[in-house]
Amino acid sequence: MFGLAKMSPKEVRALIRKGDLVQPTSGMCSGHIQANLAIVPKDLAFDFLLFAQRNPKPCPVLDVTDVGDPEPKLMAKGADLRYDIPKYRIYEYGELVDEVINLEKYWRDDLVSFLLGCSFSFESAMINASIPVRHIDDNHNVPMYITNIDTVPAGSFYGKMVVSMRPVPHHQVVRAVQATSRFPQVHGAPIHIGDPSIIGIKDINAPDFGDPSEIREGEVPLFWACGVTPQSIAMSSKPPLMITHSPGHMFICDPKDEDLAVL
Repeated sequence: MFGLAKMSPKEVRALIRKGDLVQPTSGMCSGHIQANLAIVPKDLAFDFLLFAQRNPKPCPVLDVTDVGDPEPKLMAKGADLRYDIPKYRIYEYGELVDEVINLEKYWRDDLVSFLLGCSFSFESAMINASIPVRHIDDNHNVPMYITNIDTVPAGSFYGKMVVSMRPVPHHQVVRAVQATSRFPQVHGAPIHIGDPSIIGIKDINAPDFGDPSEIREGEVPLFWACGVTPQSIAMSSKPPLMITHSPGHMFICDPKDEDLAVL
């Protein structure tokens, strides 16, 4: 992982495109923006854009492609969203029907792709502030949970918000809030701190997506809005087709995290 952290986004995307790198991307290309993916047919694209606009914490929009064009021109000119993500999920009428390493089988000329901000992007700021990031330290996927928090519906899209969790030492909680609040386009500050049951999480050791993280004595769980929310929305709203990244397997963008900082 150390070598991948030092590589450029273009180099890592090339490995992913060849199928040589199929794993969660947290910690890769340190300092560069990572993005969630949601792809819908053109006739649902306005509804999804409106949904993202109404729910900027879990779904901050970084880039939108032209219809049928897999190139994200703002975030990575020359990249191809059909091949440059390690793993994709295919939802049909709310059911997960396939998980693939490229979209050759599923790409259509009427598809519109959305890149949404990802909390992996602010992890460099946490590390620079000497705040431990457990899933990077322990080399596993970040834990993610479907909550009891309703999103704001738009058109045909509705459902519950997904959050990601990182345990933080009690004395560093305020610093973690400060470090991440500088990046509102990649979820910003946590939406919840402490007791997971308040937001509908029954078992912190059984995430809906990703892998559990150990919460050690003296640590507090912090929960950030998560760009896996569209997958929860797909399961609730049941569109005929929604294509997403597999949780933790992100698109790595060319711009730097600091390009999105507001403070």
